[in-house]
Amino acid sequence: MSDPSRPRASLRTAVVWEVLQDALDRRVKATGSNSLDVLDTGGGSGKFAVPVALLGHRVTVVDPSPNALFALERRAAEAGVADRVKGVQGDAHGLFDVVERGGYDAVLCHGVLEYVDDPAEGVRNAVAALRSEGVLSLLAAGLGGAVLARALAGHFTEARQALEDPDGRWGTGDPMPRRFTAEQLTALVENAGLRVGAVHGVRVFADLVPGVLVDTEPGAVDALLKLEAAAAELPAFHSVATQLHVLGETAEAAEA
Repeated sequence: MSDPSRPRASLRTAVVWEVLQDALDRRVKATGSNSLDVLDTGGGSGKFAVPVALLGHRVTVVDPSPNALFALERRAAEAGVADRVKGVQGDAHGLFDVVERGGYDAVLCHGVLEYVDDPAEGVRNAVAALRSEGVLSLLAAGLGGAVLARALAGHFTEARQALEDPDGRWGTGDPMPRRFTAEQLTALVENAGLRVGAVHGVRVFADLVPGVLVDTEPGAVDALLKLEAAAAELPAFHSVATQLHVLGETAEAAEA
């Protein structure tokens, strides 16, 4: 999925992509169809949508930004999957103004809950877009990673502020509106009626390692990727991850 000329990009997406691809493969086997219907809410310029389409699936991207959707169209055309990627302007709150309920085998909700007014509603809408046998890929900013990053940068008061703030923000200058713990995200998924299939910490180490080391040290990228993958499933590291990924499944999908 990741451009090999951009090693740090692969560090940011590898864990999520592996989990997502495995979930889609299981849906393919369960449905007997090689082409699934996938909804990517807040999918932007297609960082995940285009690779998913390259697997042979049909992807609908909902995003409020016309510029992002234009970039999506261009990226899909360059990848040769323009016929399998559709961009629609909209947002998580008014999702069913632009897409149908219960029409998708998988829904991606990446980097959305941080910005919506009501995260619970955002998750409920994503779940309502699923077919009876479907999976939800949920990715959101992690609280612990932000606290650790501020502390390591010497901003101890801001680190404490993020730790104590209900939204996990370190101050008025914080560009992130909201952050979550793994417990908060799993509760949102379960309260929306899904079973939690897996929880992964994303960018546990990648954001803390100096870029010059990753870019210049021979074998550093591969070694760091393997370390990220090894730590991602361990609950002890969820509390310090920059992002958290939760895979939710409908009861029917979990039993398939």
